[in-house]
Amino acid sequence: MLSDEELIAEILRGSQAAMEVLVKRHYKSVFAYVYRKTGDYHTAFDLTQEVFIKMLKALHHYNGIGKFTNWLFKIAHNTCLDQLRASQTKGMQQQVELDDRFPDEHASVWPLLEKKLARKRIQKAIASLPEEQREAVILKYYHDLRIKDIAQITQSKEATVKSRLKRGLARLRTLLEGDENAEDAQSGF
Repeated sequence: MLSDEELIAEILRGSQAAMEVLVKRHYKSVFAYVYRKTGDYHTAFDLTQEVFIKMLKALHHYNGIGKFTNWLFKIAHNTCLDQLRASQTKGMQQQVELDDRFPDEHASVWPLLEKKLARKRIQKAIASLPEEQREAVILKYYHDLRIKDIAQITQSKEATVKSRLKRGLARLRTLLEGDENAEDAQSGF
């Protein structure tokens, strides 16, 4: 199996097959990231295509320093920011949707419903975070990136990323605990 760098060298020599392998290797993670940022499947699909087009156009600028995936996520990050700026000028609101898993056909309905409700509460809480905190939380906990990598992608200092994560998690905890308390009050507990 060729490394990303070897595939890039092949692509720069004109290999269509290497390009397909590289795109297939990273497509799912880029799509998941963009989907979590935009909350809309169709927008995420379009933006993911745009990310890979930008990647291919800029591939000759990739210098091999640092991980290729970080460089690719930086392109995805910037593409999402461009889309967010464009949508804000049109007055659109951004929502974050998390992955929906396919349920086990033998599972009972109630646990699935509870999971879906919990997922919706988490989605709503994440969507309410300020953009920088939301970005850090998504990259850290959904894409399992290191603080150093998040700092590189978002062009921030590591201390800033740590602060955004800490504040974001504290705000999520407050929001989610507040939701639980509100639900308990409504149900009479």
